[in-house]
Amino acid sequence: MSFMQEIAVPAGPAPDIGAFATPLVNSVDVTIVMPCLNELQSLPHCIRNARLALDQLSEEHGFTGEIVIADNGSTDGSQQLATALGARVVDVDRRGYGAALIGGCEGAWGRYILMGDCDGSYNFTEGVAMIAKLDEGHDVCMGSRFLGGIAPGAMPWKNRYIGNPALSGILNLFFRSGIEDAHCGLRAIRKEAFTRLKLTGSGMEFASEMVIKASLLKMNMTQVPATLSPDLRERAPHLRPWRDGWRHLRYLFMLSPTWVFGVPALAAVSLGLLILASAFASAMGWSAAGPFGESWTVIGAMMVAVGHMAGLMAVASHLYGVREGYRLPKPWLLRFRKVLSLEGCVISGLALVAASAAALTGVGIYWGQEGFAALPSILPVTLGGLLGTIGLQTLFGGFLLAVLGGNEADFLPASEG
Repeated sequence: MSFMQEIAVPAGPAPDIGAFATPLVNSVDVTIVMPCLNELQSLPHCIRNARLALDQLSEEHGFTGEIVIADNGSTDGSQQLATALGARVVDVDRRGYGAALIGGCEGAWGRYILMGDCDGSYNFTEGVAMIAKLDEGHDVCMGSRFLGGIAPGAMPWKNRYIGNPALSGILNLFFRSGIEDAHCGLRAIRKEAFTRLKLTGSGMEFASEMVIKASLLKMNMTQVPATLSPDLRERAPHLRPWRDGWRHLRYLFMLSPTWVFGVPALAAVSLGLLILASAFASAMGWSAAGPFGESWTVIGAMMVAVGHMAGLMAVASHLYGVREGYRLPKPWLLRFRKVLSLEGCVISGLALVAASAAALTGVGIYWGQEGFAALPSILPVTLGGLLGTIGLQTLFGGFLLAVLGGNEADFLPASEG
């Protein structure tokens, strides 16, 4: 018995296979992409539903279309069934939800792409409004399940009330996307916009990556209502809430150097300088002994050094994103373009090291004059050591930035921004 005889195809009119006849490359307007891994049970419903969406797009907008099944190594005959039902199968070797969608979108022939899961939980006819938004000039259109509605049993409570709101909230705090449901699986994007995003996420974090990078590049995004229904599969879903939630969260931080490096850097440097200033004022007799005794100067210096290092990491991460093409340069970086170079870091780093050497030499001379007795204060040594630490970090950081920039001495070439 063949696999076609072993499954029960959901009720409804049989797909018009002739209508799915393979078009010439780049001859269609819309490609509907579905990631697939052993979805034999839900494929007939999803392909039929996608065909209804293409029919509506044809009637309302005169668009032609195709259905692409991005297969991620199915072993249940999903590929053969999809082909028999008139879809085009794109094999994707790299495993993962995001990898399958990226492979499917790369193989799409349409200028507009509509993505949706292959489990029956989304209604592709709701994507007609998304494609219309793209045709109006938007680059990305997201579905919002909060606007459209979530059917009972379609989403676990921890995802609905904790995970999704929390992750979407953090995403909007970090990147100000304005998208309230950043993890909806029904979404549309222009093919050229997809190419420009250079998406790489292989897992469920793909959902966040697409919205984040579109926000970073200031693409024109919008959203429309989308509904979520219980999926049609009898097996457990591929989604693992805790694992995939962490993958989303870590991706938010990896793509936000401001929050993962910049904010901690500013906080550390500010508090460290406050401690050092208080200790210095007290040592000079300018103020009464403050809350930070001399022992605290070591802590203050450490915080300034760590903050400086974190600041270098923030700049390096930001410039890497600019170089890779998924981030626009910050305006303040453009103002300092001339000094953002390997030479600038080398000169400033050596200057700080020289200042450190001079300060420590002065301490050494004083120490010798006092018969090498214990110094009355560790503040001069601490400040001298701090200057040297920052200088060396600046020097080494300059070479790191040059390496990340493709071995270019100018960290932000004139062509950027």
